[in-house]
Amino acid sequence: MKAVCIKEPGSIGIAEIQKPQRAKDQILIKVRSAGICGSDIGAYRGTNPLVSYPRIIGHEIAGEIIEISQDETNFTVGDRVVLEPYVYCGTCYPCSIEHTNCCENLTVLGVHIDGGMAQYFSHPRHLVHKAPDSIPWNILPVAEPLVISMHAVTQPKTQAGEHVVITGCGPIGLLAAQYALTLGAIPVVADPVEERLALARQLGITHTVNPVTSDAVEKIRAITKGRMAEVVIEASGDARAIRSAIDYVSYAGRISFVGWPKNEIPLPTALFTKKELTIIGSRNSVAMFPESLRLIAEKKVDVDALVTKTVPLEEIPATVQDISEHPERYLKVIGLF
Repeated sequence: MKAVCIKEPGSIGIAEIQKPQRAKDQILIKVRSAGICGSDIGAYRGTNPLVSYPRIIGHEIAGEIIEISQDETNFTVGDRVVLEPYVYCGTCYPCSIEHTNCCENLTVLGVHIDGGMAQYFSHPRHLVHKAPDSIPWNILPVAEPLVISMHAVTQPKTQAGEHVVITGCGPIGLLAAQYALTLGAIPVVADPVEERLALARQLGITHTVNPVTSDAVEKIRAITKGRMAEVVIEASGDARAIRSAIDYVSYAGRISFVGWPKNEIPLPTALFTKKELTIIGSRNSVAMFPESLRLIAEKKVDVDALVTKTVPLEEIPATVQDISEHPERYLKVIGLF
Protein backbone atom coordinates (compact mmCIF):
# COMPACT_ATOMS: atom_id res chain seq x y z
CA MET A 1 0.00 0.00 0.00
CA LYS A 2 0.96 3.66 -0.24
CA ALA A 3 1.88 5.84 2.75
CA VAL A 4 3.28 9.33 3.29
CA CYS A 5 6.74 8.96 4.78
CA ILE A 6 9.36 11.45 5.96
CA LYS A 7 12.71 9.70 5.51
CA GLU A 8 14.59 12.49 7.23
CA PRO A 9 14.02 16.22 7.77
CA GLY A 10 13.35 17.85 4.41
CA SER A 11 12.72 14.56 2.60
CA ILE A 12 9.08 13.49 2.18
CA GLY A 13 7.43 11.24 -0.36
CA ILE A 14 5.05 8.38 -1.06
CA ALA A 15 6.42 5.06 0.16
CA GLU A 16 5.28 1.55 -0.77
CA ILE A 17 4.91 -0.46 2.44
CA GLN A 18 3.19 -3.64 3.57
CA LYS A 19 -0.51 -3.46 4.30
CA PRO A 20 -0.93 -3.87 8.08
CA GLN A 21 -2.25 -7.02 9.70
CA ARG A 22 -4.92 -6.46 12.33
CA ALA A 23 -3.56 -7.37 15.76
CA LYS A 24 -5.62 -8.65 18.65
CA ASP A 25 -7.92 -5.98 20.12
CA GLN A 26 -7.37 -3.81 17.06
CA ILE A 27 -9.59 -2.63 14.23
CA LEU A 28 -8.44 -2.41 10.62
CA ILE A 29 -9.68 0.57 8.65
CA LYS A 30 -9.44 1.78 5.11
CA VAL A 31 -8.29 5.38 5.54
CA ARG A 32 -10.57 7.79 3.72
CA SER A 33 -9.21 11.15 4.87
CA ALA A 34 -6.41 12.65 6.95
CA GLY A 35 -5.62 16.15 8.15
CA ILE A 36 -2.21 17.77 7.78
CA CYS A 37 -1.25 19.22 11.15
CA GLY A 38 1.43 21.59 12.38
CA SER A 39 3.18 18.63 13.99
CA ASP A 40 3.50 17.05 10.54
CA ILE A 41 5.13 20.25 9.30
CA GLY A 42 7.45 20.22 12.33
CA ALA A 43 8.39 16.61 11.51
CA TYR A 44 9.17 17.63 7.92
CA ARG A 45 11.25 20.60 9.04
CA GLY A 46 13.05 18.59 11.70
CA THR A 47 12.00 21.04 14.42
CA ASN A 48 9.92 18.58 16.46
CA PRO A 49 12.36 16.93 18.91
CA LEU A 50 9.90 14.10 19.63
CA VAL A 51 9.96 12.74 16.06
CA SER A 52 12.28 9.91 15.02
CA TYR A 53 12.94 8.97 11.40
CA PRO A 54 11.92 7.50 9.05
CA ARG A 55 8.34 8.23 10.07
CA ILE A 56 4.94 7.77 8.45
CA ILE A 57 3.06 10.87 9.48
CA GLY A 58 -0.59 11.57 10.20
CA HIS A 59 -2.65 11.59 13.38
CA GLU A 60 -5.90 13.23 12.22
CA ILE A 61 -7.35 10.10 10.65
CA ALA A 62 -10.83 9.08 9.50
CA GLY A 63 -11.79 5.89 7.73
CA GLU A 64 -14.09 2.95 7.20
CA ILE A 65 -13.83 -0.29 9.16
CA ILE A 66 -12.95 -3.26 6.96
CA GLU A 67 -11.99 -5.89 9.55
CA ILE A 68 -12.89 -6.60 13.19
CA SER A 69 -12.58 -9.55 15.56
CA GLN A 70 -15.31 -12.22 15.45
CA ASP A 71 -16.49 -11.36 18.96
CA GLU A 72 -16.65 -7.57 18.38
CA THR A 73 -19.93 -6.08 19.64
CA ASN A 74 -19.47 -2.30 19.44
CA PHE A 75 -18.36 -1.97 15.80
CA THR A 76 -19.34 -3.47 12.48
CA VAL A 77 -17.62 -3.61 9.12
CA GLY A 78 -18.51 -0.47 7.19
CA ASP A 79 -18.71 1.85 10.22
CA ARG A 80 -17.28 5.33 9.68
CA VAL A 81 -14.77 6.13 12.40
CA VAL A 82 -12.15 8.57 13.62
CA LEU A 83 -9.03 7.53 15.47
CA GLU A 84 -7.86 8.82 18.81
CA PRO A 85 -4.11 9.10 18.16
CA TYR A 86 -2.79 9.21 21.74
CA VAL A 87 -1.71 5.68 22.67
CA TYR A 88 -1.32 5.49 26.45
CA CYS A 89 0.12 2.77 28.70
CA GLY A 90 -2.73 2.56 31.23
CA THR A 91 -0.41 1.85 34.16
CA CYS A 92 1.54 5.02 35.02
CA TYR A 93 0.39 7.59 37.58
CA PRO A 94 -1.37 9.97 35.13
CA CYS A 95 -3.20 7.02 33.57
CA SER A 96 -4.25 5.81 37.02
CA ILE A 97 -6.05 9.11 37.63
CA GLU A 98 -7.57 9.17 34.12
CA HIS A 99 -5.14 11.74 32.74
CA THR A 100 -4.28 9.42 29.87
CA ASN A 101 -3.59 12.45 27.67
CA CYS A 102 -0.32 13.05 29.53
CA CYS A 103 0.68 9.43 30.06
CA GLU A 104 4.34 9.16 31.04
CA ASN A 105 4.85 6.65 28.23
CA LEU A 106 2.57 8.30 25.68
CA THR A 107 3.12 7.54 22.01
CA VAL A 108 1.38 9.70 19.41
CA LEU A 109 0.68 8.60 15.86
CA GLY A 110 3.00 10.23 13.36
CA VAL A 111 5.36 11.44 16.09
CA HIS A 112 6.67 8.62 18.29
CA ILE A 113 5.19 5.80 16.19
CA ASP A 114 4.05 5.51 12.59
CA GLY A 115 0.90 7.44 11.79
CA GLY A 116 -2.17 6.79 9.71
CA MET A 117 -1.47 8.76 6.54
CA ALA A 118 -1.64 5.52 4.59
CA GLN A 119 -4.25 3.59 2.64
CA TYR A 120 -4.89 1.18 5.53
CA PHE A 121 -4.30 1.38 9.26
CA SER A 122 -4.79 -0.91 12.27
CA HIS A 123 -5.48 0.74 15.62
CA PRO A 124 -6.50 -0.31 19.18
CA ARG A 125 -10.28 -0.65 19.34
CA HIS A 126 -10.57 1.43 22.53
CA LEU A 127 -9.10 4.37 20.60
CA VAL A 128 -11.60 4.18 17.74
CA HIS A 129 -14.77 6.29 17.71
CA LYS A 130 -17.85 5.90 15.53
CA ALA A 131 -18.69 8.96 13.45
CA PRO A 132 -22.13 10.07 12.27
CA ASP A 133 -22.85 9.41 8.59
CA SER A 134 -23.77 13.07 8.19
CA ILE A 135 -20.19 14.31 8.57
CA PRO A 136 -18.43 14.24 5.18
CA TRP A 137 -14.95 12.78 4.82
CA ASN A 138 -13.41 16.13 3.91
CA ILE A 139 -14.06 17.54 7.39
CA LEU A 140 -14.24 14.43 9.59
CA PRO A 141 -10.51 14.50 10.54
CA VAL A 142 -11.00 17.96 12.09
CA ALA A 143 -12.65 16.20 15.02
CA GLU A 144 -9.12 15.61 16.34
CA PRO A 145 -7.90 19.24 16.48
CA LEU A 146 -11.33 20.15 17.86
CA VAL A 147 -10.81 17.91 20.90
CA ILE A 148 -7.43 19.60 21.48
CA SER A 149 -9.21 22.95 21.55
CA MET A 150 -12.03 21.69 23.74
CA HIS A 151 -9.56 20.38 26.30
CA ALA A 152 -7.72 23.72 26.30
CA VAL A 153 -11.00 25.50 27.08
CA THR A 154 -12.18 23.07 29.75
CA GLN A 155 -8.83 22.77 31.56
CA PRO A 156 -9.19 26.27 33.14
CA LYS A 157 -12.87 25.50 33.91
CA THR A 158 -14.26 28.17 31.59
CA GLN A 159 -17.74 29.28 32.60
CA ALA A 160 -20.61 30.94 30.78
CA GLY A 161 -20.33 34.73 30.82
CA GLU A 162 -16.57 34.78 31.27
CA HIS A 163 -14.29 36.60 28.85
CA VAL A 164 -11.81 34.22 27.23
CA VAL A 165 -8.85 35.73 25.40
CA ILE A 166 -7.43 33.28 22.85
CA THR A 167 -4.01 34.12 21.48
CA GLY A 168 -3.46 32.66 18.03
CA CYS A 169 -5.99 32.28 15.21
CA GLY A 170 -4.71 29.04 13.77
CA PRO A 171 -7.04 26.03 13.70
CA ILE A 172 -6.68 25.35 17.44
CA GLY A 173 -7.37 28.97 18.40
CA LEU A 174 -10.36 29.37 16.07
CA LEU A 175 -11.85 26.06 17.22
CA ALA A 176 -11.29 27.03 20.86
CA ALA A 177 -13.09 30.32 20.28
CA GLN A 178 -16.05 28.54 18.71
CA TYR A 179 -16.19 26.01 21.51
CA ALA A 180 -16.12 28.82 24.08
CA LEU A 181 -19.19 30.23 22.36
CA THR A 182 -21.04 26.93 22.79
CA LEU A 183 -20.39 27.21 26.54
CA GLY A 184 -21.83 30.71 26.69
CA ALA A 185 -18.45 32.34 27.24
CA ILE A 186 -17.28 35.49 25.43
CA PRO A 187 -14.21 34.79 23.27
CA VAL A 188 -11.73 37.51 22.36
CA VAL A 189 -9.20 36.38 19.75
CA ALA A 190 -5.80 38.01 19.33
CA ASP A 191 -3.65 37.52 16.23
CA PRO A 192 -1.40 39.76 14.10
CA VAL A 193 -2.87 38.45 10.80
CA GLU A 194 -5.88 40.52 9.77
CA GLU A 195 -7.24 37.84 7.41
CA ARG A 196 -7.50 35.40 10.29
CA LEU A 197 -9.21 37.97 12.49
CA ALA A 198 -11.69 38.53 9.66
CA LEU A 199 -12.38 34.79 9.52
CA ALA A 200 -12.93 34.77 13.28
CA ARG A 201 -15.57 37.46 12.87
CA GLN A 202 -17.23 35.42 10.12
CA LEU A 203 -17.40 32.54 12.59
CA GLY A 204 -19.32 34.68 15.07
CA ILE A 205 -16.50 35.88 17.29
CA THR A 206 -17.40 39.51 17.96
CA HIS A 207 -14.20 40.65 19.65
CA THR A 208 -10.90 40.55 17.75
CA VAL A 209 -7.58 42.19 18.62
CA ASN A 210 -4.47 42.77 16.53
CA PRO A 211 -1.60 43.06 19.06
CA VAL A 212 0.71 44.57 16.43
CA THR A 213 -1.48 47.42 15.21
CA SER A 214 -3.29 48.20 18.47
CA ASP A 215 -2.75 48.29 22.23
CA ALA A 216 -4.06 44.82 23.02
CA VAL A 217 -4.12 45.34 26.79
CA GLU A 218 -6.22 48.48 26.49
CA LYS A 219 -8.59 46.89 23.99
CA ILE A 220 -9.11 43.89 26.27
CA ARG A 221 -9.55 46.22 29.23
CA ALA A 222 -12.30 48.06 27.33
CA ILE A 223 -14.03 44.84 26.22
CA THR A 224 -14.02 43.48 29.77
CA LYS A 225 -14.95 46.83 31.37
CA GLY A 226 -11.68 46.98 33.25
CA ARG A 227 -11.58 43.47 34.67
CA MET A 228 -9.37 41.85 31.98
CA ALA A 229 -10.04 38.27 30.91
CA GLU A 230 -10.96 35.69 33.51
CA VAL A 231 -9.43 33.08 31.19
CA VAL A 232 -6.61 33.24 28.64
CA ILE A 233 -5.89 30.36 26.28
CA GLU A 234 -2.48 30.58 24.64
CA ALA A 235 -2.75 28.67 21.36
CA SER A 236 0.13 30.02 19.30
CA GLY A 237 3.34 28.94 21.03
CA ASP A 238 4.75 32.38 20.19
CA ALA A 239 7.03 33.80 22.90
CA ARG A 240 5.42 37.25 22.75
CA ALA A 241 1.93 35.84 23.07
CA ILE A 242 2.96 33.63 25.97
CA ARG A 243 4.33 36.65 27.82
CA SER A 244 1.32 38.79 26.93
CA ALA A 245 -1.08 36.21 28.37
CA ILE A 246 -0.05 37.33 31.85
CA ASP A 247 -1.00 40.92 30.99
CA TYR A 248 -4.31 39.94 29.39
CA VAL A 249 -5.56 37.87 32.33
CA SER A 250 -7.47 39.28 35.27
CA TYR A 251 -6.42 39.12 38.89
CA ALA A 252 -7.42 35.66 40.17
CA GLY A 253 -7.62 34.59 36.53
CA ARG A 254 -6.63 31.36 34.79
CA ILE A 255 -4.25 30.73 31.90
CA SER A 256 -4.27 27.59 29.77
CA PHE A 257 -1.13 26.89 27.73
CA VAL A 258 -1.85 24.68 24.71
CA GLY A 259 0.58 26.14 22.14
CA TRP A 260 4.03 24.53 21.99
CA PRO A 261 6.86 27.10 22.19
CA LYS A 262 10.05 26.48 20.23
CA ASN A 263 12.27 27.49 23.16
CA GLU A 264 12.10 28.09 26.90
CA ILE A 265 10.28 31.35 27.66
CA PRO A 266 11.26 33.49 30.68
CA LEU A 267 8.16 34.62 32.59
CA PRO A 268 7.60 37.15 35.41
CA THR A 269 6.60 34.68 38.08
CA ALA A 270 6.19 37.47 40.61
CA LEU A 271 3.04 38.43 38.70
CA PHE A 272 1.71 34.89 39.18
CA THR A 273 1.80 35.55 42.89
CA LYS A 274 0.65 39.16 42.77
CA LYS A 275 -2.36 38.32 40.61
CA GLU A 276 -2.81 34.87 42.22
CA LEU A 277 -3.04 33.23 38.83
CA THR A 278 -3.87 29.64 38.04
CA ILE A 279 -1.51 28.42 35.32
CA ILE A 280 -2.41 25.13 33.69
CA GLY A 281 -1.03 23.09 30.83
CA SER A 282 -3.24 21.53 28.20
CA ARG A 283 -2.06 18.53 26.19
CA ASN A 284 -4.12 16.38 23.84
CA SER A 285 -7.54 15.53 25.31
CA VAL A 286 -9.44 13.01 27.41
CA ALA A 287 -12.80 11.45 26.49
CA MET A 288 -13.88 14.31 24.20
CA PHE A 289 -14.24 12.66 20.80
CA PRO A 290 -17.97 11.83 21.14
CA GLU A 291 -18.79 15.44 22.05
CA SER A 292 -16.53 16.75 19.31
CA LEU A 293 -18.34 14.63 16.71
CA ARG A 294 -21.71 15.78 18.04
CA LEU A 295 -20.75 19.44 17.78
CA ILE A 296 -19.60 18.96 14.18
CA ALA A 297 -22.66 16.92 13.19
CA GLU A 298 -25.04 19.49 14.70
CA LYS A 299 -23.03 22.35 13.13
CA LYS A 300 -22.47 23.92 16.55
CA VAL A 301 -18.85 24.36 15.49
CA ASP A 302 -18.04 25.28 11.89
CA VAL A 303 -15.00 23.20 10.95
CA ASP A 304 -15.63 23.44 7.21
CA ALA A 305 -14.62 27.12 7.26
CA LEU A 306 -11.13 26.14 8.43
CA VAL A 307 -10.40 23.74 5.55
CA THR A 308 -8.28 25.64 3.05
CA LYS A 309 -8.23 22.84 0.48
CA THR A 310 -8.36 19.09 -0.06
CA VAL A 311 -5.75 17.10 -1.96
CA PRO A 312 -5.37 13.45 -3.04
CA LEU A 313 -2.89 11.18 -1.28
CA GLU A 314 -0.30 11.58 -4.03
CA GLU A 315 -0.21 15.37 -3.58
CA ILE A 316 0.29 15.34 0.20
CA PRO A 317 4.13 15.43 0.10
CA ALA A 318 4.22 18.50 -2.18
CA THR A 319 1.49 20.13 -0.07
CA VAL A 320 3.49 19.57 3.14
CA GLN A 321 6.48 21.23 1.48
CA ASP A 322 4.37 24.20 0.39
CA ILE A 323 2.80 24.61 3.83
CA SER A 324 6.30 24.58 5.34
CA GLU A 325 7.42 27.34 2.98
CA HIS A 326 4.20 29.39 2.97
CA PRO A 327 2.28 28.69 6.22
CA GLU A 328 0.34 31.94 5.87
CA ARG A 329 -1.55 30.47 2.91
CA TYR A 330 -3.14 27.64 4.85
CA LEU A 331 -5.28 26.84 7.87
CA LYS A 332 -6.19 23.17 7.46
CA VAL A 333 -5.56 20.86 4.52
CA ILE A 334 -7.26 17.48 4.25
CA GLY A 335 -5.93 14.58 2.22
CA LEU A 336 -8.63 12.43 0.58
CA PHE A 337 -7.70 8.80 -0.06
